[in-house]
Amino acid sequence: MGEAVNSPIVVAVMPAYNAAATLERTVADIPAGSVQHIVLVDDCSKDQTVEVARKLGLEVIQHETNQGYGGNQKTCYARALELGADYVVMIHPDYQYDSRVIPAAIEFLKLGICDVVLGSRIRTRQEALAGGMPVYKYLFNRMLTLIENISLGQNLGDFHSGFRAYRREVLETIPYQKNSNDFVFDSQFLAQAVWYGFKLGDIPVPVRYFDEASSINFRRSVIYGLRTLQVLVLYAACRCRVWRSPLFGQR
Repeated sequence: MGEAVNSPIVVAVMPAYNAAATLERTVADIPAGSVQHIVLVDDCSKDQTVEVARKLGLEVIQHETNQGYGGNQKTCYARALELGADYVVMIHPDYQYDSRVIPAAIEFLKLGICDVVLGSRIRTRQEALAGGMPVYKYLFNRMLTLIENISLGQNLGDFHSGFRAYRREVLETIPYQKNSNDFVFDSQFLAQAVWYGFKLGDIPVPVRYFDEASSINFRRSVIYGLRTLQVLVLYAACRCRVWRSPLFGQR
């Protein structure tokens, strides 16, 4: 796309489930030339997600059975590595995250400032709530993020973002295939990134909550929160060498 032959390859991956109404807007906002390939993995959507993706010229991978959010990401990352990606950006295709910031996230990786970059939806409480984030989600996010920052020695604004960018080495090192196929995949992945010594950072991303944007309900949010706390306990136990887990191997 107008770049030098030896320039880094950036692959955008989209774990999708019923994203037909928002996919086109998400793709349209990706700055021209900022990615060389876009892969959408469809997890048995019941709408026209696959048709819209193919119309937009995206590479589409369809799961024959629903693999869950974590299972979807596993397919995304495996394919990105197959494509020779130097940098991989994962963005939800529900238009909740602003894909215009992709070049900014990738630049932090290229400069070596970070190995993992997350999009933070929580610049201020007022902005997050005005953007439509439910109050209970905001409170859960703040409490969990505080606990995760303390437990993992980080200072991130939003541990639960659906916008993430990685250097290739991160995906080649972390045993993410051993992670859960459910939403806690994200928490496991970030704990693993810290375990293996990668540098984490974030950039502000405006929050968008609306009817078509994907979101887990209150019950699943509680389960996700509890399972995230379990990940932190496991991380601490492995770090203190009182327990061993396939999620946290040798460093």
